[in-house]
Amino acid sequence: MATDQQRVIHRPAGTAPATWAMGSLFERLARPGETGGLDLALVTRPPGIATPLHRHTREAEAFFLLDGTMTYRAGEETFRLAAGDFLYLPAGIPHAFRVTGSVPVREHRLPGPDGQSPDIEIPKWNVVGPRYGLEVVGPPLPGEPEPV
Repeated sequence: MATDQQRVIHRPAGTAPATWAMGSLFERLARPGETGGLDLALVTRPPGIATPLHRHTREAEAFFLLDGTMTYRAGEETFRLAAGDFLYLPAGIPHAFRVTGSVPVREHRLPGPDGQSPDIEIPKWNVVGPRYGLEVVGPPLPGEPEPV
């Protein structure tokens, strides 16, 4: 009998369990109990979305940018990511990023007026985050100046 960690996982596009958080769509492609520890999500974010400076005390984080661009601060370094770039972040390093509590979704799309604004969600992170080893330690990255 195969354990959860020994079985093949196939999630056709648009069928993964999904939530909205921070103006973004999170599709849970694989969960730690299915993979032996790896939690994998496909995250769709519109331009302008930014996280507060935060750190994960229990897990590392990795990004592979499929499309678009983003600014990513990790510790004292700032990276400009473009489609195809990869970034790995060990646990404990404060980080924040900007795309140049979560709400269950009814459709796989970015949240609109039915989502929650960051001024409502970030205080929820401060309450719920410690249960998951997440600490908010600063504000979001500033926006890029508009081109002249």
